[in-house]
Amino acid sequence: MLQGFKDFIARGNVVDLAVGVVIGAAFGKVVTAFVEAVLNPLIGWIFGQPNLNNIWNIGPYTWDDDAKGVQAIQVGVVLTQLLNFVLTAAAIYFFIVLPLNALAARRKQGEEPEPAAPAEDILLLQEIRDLLAARPNAAVANDTGGPTAPPTIPPTTPPVPPS
Repeated sequence: MLQGFKDFIARGNVVDLAVGVVIGAAFGKVVTAFVEAVLNPLIGWIFGQPNLNNIWNIGPYTWDDDAKGVQAIQVGVVLTQLLNFVLTAAAIYFFIVLPLNALAARRKQGEEPEPAAPAEDILLLQEIRDLLAARPNAAVANDTGGPTAPPTIPPTTPPVPPS
C-alpha cells in the first residue's frame, strides 16, 4: 500500500502540480500587494475611490448606504478579484512557464528525433514484395516467363473495313 502511494507521489505530474500550487499561492500575495500598493492608488486617482470595490454597484444603493447594511450587487468587487487573477496568471506565465518552456526546448534541441515508424500499409507492401521475390519465378504472378518473354496474348489486328 505504501509502495503505491510512493509511486503516485514520485510521478512527475504530481510533483509539478504541488510546486505550481505553492508558487502560485506565494506569487498571489505578491500580485495582491502590487494591486493594493500601485494599482489601487491609480484607480483612486482616476475614479475618486480607493479601489474598484465601490465603482459599480447594481441595486438601490448609494455611497452612504454602506454603513446602513443595504445589500446590492457589487460588480466592482468581482472586477477587483478578476484583476488580481489576470495579473497573477500573466506573471506566472511570463516569469515561470515561458522560461521553463525555453529551457525544455534548449534541452531537446541537442537530441536527435526518433525516426517515425513506417505505416502499416507500407509494412504489408514490403511483406508482399519479399514474398514475391522469394518465388522461383518471381517476375509475374501468372508464370508468363518474365519481362523478356514474348507476350502470351496475341496482338490484335484492327478490323479491315468491307470493300
